Amino acid sequence: MPAFDPTALRPEFPALALAEGDRPVVFLDGPGGTQVPRRVIDAVADYYRASNANHGGAFATSVRSDAMLDEAHAAVADLVGAASPAEVTFGQNMTSLTFALSRSIARVLRPGDEVVVSRLDHEANRAPWIAAAADAGATVREVAVDRATCTLDLESLDAALSARTRLVAVGLASNATGTVNPVVEIVRRAHAAGAWAFVDAVHYAPHGPLDVAALDADFLACSAYKFFGPHVGILWGRAAILDALPAYKVRPAEDRWETGTQNHEGIAGTLAAVEYLAGVGERFGDVREGAGRRELLVAGMRAIEGHERTLSLRLLAGLPSIPGLVLHGLADPARVAERTPTFAITIGGWSPRALAEALAGEGIYAWDGDFYATTLVEDLGLAGSGGVVRVGFAHYTTAAEVDRLLVTLGSLAAARSSGR
Repeated sequence: MPAFDPTALRPEFPALALAEGDRPVVFLDGPGGTQVPRRVIDAVADYYRASNANHGGAFATSVRSDAMLDEAHAAVADLVGAASPAEVTFGQNMTSLTFALSRSIARVLRPGDEVVVSRLDHEANRAPWIAAAADAGATVREVAVDRATCTLDLESLDAALSARTRLVAVGLASNATGTVNPVVEIVRRAHAAGAWAFVDAVHYAPHGPLDVAALDADFLACSAYKFFGPHVGILWGRAAILDALPAYKVRPAEDRWETGTQNHEGIAGTLAAVEYLAGVGERFGDVREGAGRRELLVAGMRAIEGHERTLSLRLLAGLPSIPGLVLHGLADPARVAERTPTFAITIGGWSPRALAEALAGEGIYAWDGDFYATTLVEDLGLAGSGGVVRVGFAHYTTAAEVDRLLVTLGSLAAARSSGR
């Protein structure tokens, strides 16, 4: 098994060749959406060239389109470890799919029931459930956050759970600070209380293998544009639950959850993104000869995970030397396995927007704000000052780019502390 080498994969991503002046761009904006490999771009274009048709036709382009849709469902089932492609639903985005599911779940909630959400989560995994509870006359309970580490307080979870709990919604990882939550344990506690568990895996998906069976979740959502694909949302759910829930659909529709005409070209690109990740496993994973797609995907994501942890340790070693910099979240290198390579920072004397602009001026792309982790940023007391700057590594990030970030942050911090 060869050592993971991002430079061998970078030529597959056309955007990574972009430059500003004589400097290559450093893409650290991945938590807001990753760059895509050429095969994804080609798959979208090829769909338009040879398969552009609606569902269910008797002619060649529709037949080809439907075959692609079937294969895309199978590929995503392999990605998440689903028992069947029938448990996979595509949609506009994770937020829209979650609202659709929450609307149906609201129909089976009753006054006095309770829904549990986390204060660490993206609002897309809070607002739909809060709205569903309000529609049904149910009560919302919240899991608190340890502000020092930006980790969930499991004692707070236990206090929130009761015999009235019907659903627990939690993120697999924080999109703002990178915290990886102990979801297996959270799901266990949710099920012990008799509740369903909904897992938001949007942020985690490009950083490690997904396994709905191991998580024992009831629902899981993610977005292809966060794992090197197009803007397509994905929902997995246990077939028995999805089949039993009331669905909002038009009468002739065959599928109860994929309402209307889907984004076929985007789904073709999603299929290509999954195949790309399987290819990473084939090149850099520890796999047996003749391994199937699921095995290749897990191996590829394990290889990616190892590379990204190395980068995270490199950054964590360098950040303490930068004057005035605060890392919000897990800073202990011994706990690197409990985070993704996503880092929320502030630097004294810099507003987050000004710091992001200064980084962009140096050819380093990073986000500023709250990234819809609005409640967390409020709890950290940073909402009034513009939130944080978020830098995130992907598997195509190199050690040299991490070093360039550290040098640039150090220079910007020193300039501001000296009054320049």
